[in-house]
Amino acid sequence: MTVTDPRSLLYRQLTPEDAQALAAETLQACDDGELYLQFMATEAFGFDDGRLKTADYSRDAGFGLRGVSGEMTGFAHANEISAAAIRRAGETLQLLDPATGKRAAPPQKSNRHLYTDASPLDLVGFGEKVKLLETIDAAARARDPRVAQVSASLSGSWSVVEIVRADGFVATDVRPLVRLNVSIVAESNGRRETGSFGMGGRWLYDDLFKPENWNRAIDTALERALINLESVDAPAGEMTVLLGPGWPGVLLHEAIGHGLEGDFNRKGTSAFTGRIGERVGAPGVTIVDDGSIMGRRGSLTIDDEGTPTRETVLIEDGVLKGYMQDRLNARLMGVEPTGNGRRENYAHAPLPRMTNTFMKSGQDDPEELLARIGNGIYAKNFGGGQVDIVSGKFVFSCTEAYKVNNGKLGAPIKGATLIGDGPSVLTRVKGIGNDMALDEGVGMCGKGGQSVPAGVGQPSLLIEGLTVGGTA
Repeated sequence: MTVTDPRSLLYRQLTPEDAQALAAETLQACDDGELYLQFMATEAFGFDDGRLKTADYSRDAGFGLRGVSGEMTGFAHANEISAAAIRRAGETLQLLDPATGKRAAPPQKSNRHLYTDASPLDLVGFGEKVKLLETIDAAARARDPRVAQVSASLSGSWSVVEIVRADGFVATDVRPLVRLNVSIVAESNGRRETGSFGMGGRWLYDDLFKPENWNRAIDTALERALINLESVDAPAGEMTVLLGPGWPGVLLHEAIGHGLEGDFNRKGTSAFTGRIGERVGAPGVTIVDDGSIMGRRGSLTIDDEGTPTRETVLIEDGVLKGYMQDRLNARLMGVEPTGNGRRENYAHAPLPRMTNTFMKSGQDDPEELLARIGNGIYAKNFGGGQVDIVSGKFVFSCTEAYKVNNGKLGAPIKGATLIGDGPSVLTRVKGIGNDMALDEGVGMCGKGGQSVPAGVGQPSLLIEGLTVGGTA
């Protein structure tokens, strides 16, 4: 499918002029809101047990109409973009309280582009995608006789969104997204362990088809599986932990990031509520959210309300500076939106959400941080976790971790979990590496029943007094 103007996928039953007139008509009695139009195409290929197991392709289009009056929000959506459907949705907004008369100003316009408009789905044929997965499978099995199972997946999406407001503001964004994942099961002496690796971003499939990249995915997944084959039971107790750079930033994302979103703080349910200007972390701790990084998985040219994304400093040198805001919470809190109004798709209203959230580099040599540890663990990679937003308490499982004895890296360990709470973790930071890295582009963030792509990152981070739940 080749489309000269991506917007034509949105305007098959009405014109852009119709959409602007309908937004003005349905939102005339609201303080804020928008008509959100979206077309989506997605595909996913799964190669497992030596054969192609899944090949899914879907297309969808629809709109979400949101009106805001005071603190009240009315929202309706449909998978039919037509004048009749939008007018029916507008009837929902009649249930809102009368507008306060304080009309919200439109977002700032932006001509910036952080990714291509081209669709990754259309530029590579079906056969080529399947061939890549076959090649990965064969290459992984040939790497080592201990390889018992290989799973590889390739996925992509292409989304065209247009945001239309009653005041005449119109913004369009065309969003590509791709991802490759490789998982390997290694077996030795009756023991089986798994290692995985993924990469992706807001670009086309080109980089994923480069041999150096898919070979790196194989090598990393295999290395992790083989390391886990040698792992011993994890120790337990309170100890010093060195977190690796990059993906371990998911701990900060969950344990601290959600608590810095505007809605939780406006409602007083975050551990960071009312603490702007206070010291909440050790000196040197600087955490930002930045949705304006070129090509990153969590990046957006504009958020789902039309606000341009930007770097938002959340914590600077240990002091709380601000929160991530959508338009609703920013208006009610008397601050500016930060470009963090996000939604899973047209069927959802926007919420304040993270984009790419990470801690900035410090001055410490990572090797010197390791040498500082008497007895502890080095957590290089994480799996899943659970967090309580109100308290910030978390439990995270390590998928690759090592004992540290007298500043030296020891045996890999299995079954380690990190237990603590976000606000206190920030105060226990004793060293910040000069090696900040962003993740490889595979993160998904869940909130309020919605999932959106997100990025994380951090430098090596030395934290004192974390509770480690182990198996030993």
